[in-house]
Amino acid sequence: VQLVESGGGLVQAGGSLRLSCAASETIFSLNAMVWYRQAPGKQRQLVASITSGGRTNYADSVKGRFTISRDNAKNTMYLQMNSLSPEDTDVYYCVGRYGTDEYWGQGTQVTVSS
Repeated sequence: VQLVESGGGLVQAGGSLRLSCAASETIFSLNAMVWYRQAPGKQRQLVASITSGGRTNYADSVKGRFTISRDNAKNTMYLQMNSLSPEDTDVYYCVGRYGTDEYWGQGTQVTVSS
């Protein structure tokens, strides 16, 4: 499975972005799909996850602002990010999990200016 993120960029504080993660194969069979974020020198943080059944989980820091979703027909996962703050500046990674296997995208940079 190959995963390709897109949708990152530069946005002002308070703005919105939508990240997409396109999979090369059907993602329906994946147990879960996850968005992580990490900046150089910082610890990796789980942002949000969604199971094959649609159950979602969010980091406390993004609850109420970010929404994760998946479109299995399009083999694509999304992360809608609203009310962005400079603290959300990071490289965002899409990850697919199947059992003990993980598949990572290359990451997309999100920069929020104050």
